[in-house]
Parts: sequence; structure tokens; C-alpha cells
Amino acid sequence: MDAEDRRTHWQRTYTAKGEREVSWFQDSPQPSLDLITQAAASPEAAIVDLGGGASCLADALLERGFQNITVVDLSEAALTAAKARMGEAAGRICWIAADVTTWEPPQTYDVWHDRATFHFLVEEVDRVAYLSRLRRFLKPGGHAVMATFVPDGPERCSGLPVARYDADSLARTLGPAFVPVSAQQHTHTTPWGALQQFQFSVFRHVSA
Repeated sequence: MDAEDRRTHWQRTYTAKGEREVSWFQDSPQPSLDLITQAAASPEAAIVDLGGGASCLADALLERGFQNITVVDLSEAALTAAKARMGEAAGRICWIAADVTTWEPPQTYDVWHDRATFHFLVEEVDRVAYLSRLRRFLKPGGHAVMATFVPDGPERCSGLPVARYDADSLARTLGPAFVPVSAQQHTHTTPWGALQQFQFSVFRHVSA
């Protein structure tokens, strides 16, 4: 699936469904929120949420006092829904509609958060493009917080195939520039009660 096909898929998804009607919806964005808070050195830390969609993470980060937050998603409809929910507070967030495999960020970041975007990149060329941006735009010493389905988790999501990882295989995929800091399992309950197994890994970027 190329970038335009991905954009069309996610735009259609968020146009057809409300934010609480997708399987990945969370009332409370955990464990992402706590992991980002632990990784960020100060409220001024530059945080980017890849594939943030219409999630409540940006709201929660603002409530914790973070001041430099960017949300990136393929779907303008998802970002529009998030901004409508947040009201005036949305003006404190940088919103970017872009595909991470072609995106050229306007700055570097202290924390790179990705809950279930990377695992949709099943083609090697797309993973290479993603990792190139991760290496270039996550500051040395910065942290990547990444969540994927586990090896025995769902094989598809939103009708698309996914690549599944455990902490070790994700570390190998990211390469030696990213040192593992922590890893944990997380059971996500969908809005209709199904259970999905994720792993959340935190890495420190050790080279430019």
C-alpha cells in the first residue's frame, strides 16, 4: 500500500466512524501518557505523537503541563475531530496531516511517541523510510516510545495487515542507534469489549 492509498484508507475510516467507534479508542491514553512523562526531561520537551488521530493523548499531555506537542496523522478528518473535541485548547497543539514515510518534520523532538503506527508498515521500503526519519528527527539522547501488537496478537487491524513484534524483535528492527530502556505488556480493551495484546517499548537514541 503506497502513501496515497494509506491516506485514503484512514481518511475514509475517520469519516465513516466516530472516535469512539474505532478499535484503538482509549478513554485514558495509558500506558503512553506515563511513559512519555517519564521520558520527557521537562514541560518544554518537544513531543511528537505519530498516528495520533483523534486520540485523547494530546489533551492529557496538556493537562500534565507539556507545552510543545505535535500530533501527526494521515487523516485530516481524525485531526479535525480531535481539534473539535479540544476546543480552544487545540490552538496549543501543532497539528500536521502527513504520512510518516514521506513527512519532513519542521523540528527535532525529545520524545517520539508511536502507538500502533509502525506496525502497519509491512513493506520494507516503508519501514526504512520511517526509521530514517526517526534517526534524523529524534534528538540524540531523546526517547522513542513505541507500541505494537505482540507476536501472537491480531494479524490485522482496520482491515489491514500488521507486522507484530516483541521487545527484542522491535529493538533489532530499530538498530543499534536505539538502546532499549524498558518494555511492558499491555492489554487493550476495545470499545466493544475485545482484548488486544500490545507491547510498549522505550528506546534512547544514542547517535545522530
